[in-house]
Amino acid sequence: MKPTKTKHRRILIIVAIAIAILLLLSSIIPIKLAIAYAQAPQPQAILVLGGGRGREQFAAQFAKNHPDLDLWLSSGINDEEAQTIFERAEIPEQRIHLDRRATDTVTNFTTLADDFNSLKIQHTYLITGDFHMPRAKAIAAFVFGSRGIAVTPITVPTTNPPESWLRTVRDCGRSVLWITTGHSGASLRPDEDSEAE
Repeated sequence: MKPTKTKHRRILIIVAIAIAILLLLSSIIPIKLAIAYAQAPQPQAILVLGGGRGREQFAAQFAKNHPDLDLWLSSGINDEEAQTIFERAEIPEQRIHLDRRATDTVTNFTTLADDFNSLKIQHTYLITGDFHMPRAKAIAAFVFGSRGIAVTPITVPTTNPPESWLRTVRDCGRSVLWITTGHSGASLRPDEDSEAE
């Protein structure tokens, strides 16, 4: 057999495997999300994707209006600033969980998915900027959806232009990579993933 035929066969096999994985995920994730919504119709926590003081300030007021829910801040402004914002809003310290493991939007979700699973959180509010929400929801559908965690989006108004759909496609691919391998591909992404408002 000629080397080019072998190379084409390998590519076809890889493409077939990728398609099979996507088909499997596309059938399992909606079922897991339907179960999550049925078992937890109301959000059980608040997740804020850090990206500027505006998000944290919005989240503090939102948390004040939802006093029974813990608030998880994934990356964002430094701890001291965040604590000042939440103290001013009179959010008790025991309700606030500052998580600094994320380096980008995909890792906002991958670093917390198993934590939420172990805490039996099946539904969370998702707070981020309006320009960023489409990509965040897409990633959440894959990463959190694979763990049976639903999200209810709450957008923070901004003046930022919408993000490129290419970033969403890239990060959905990274999310599938994480589901299948446990690695998010964060080391492969360009350093452009800033979410600051």
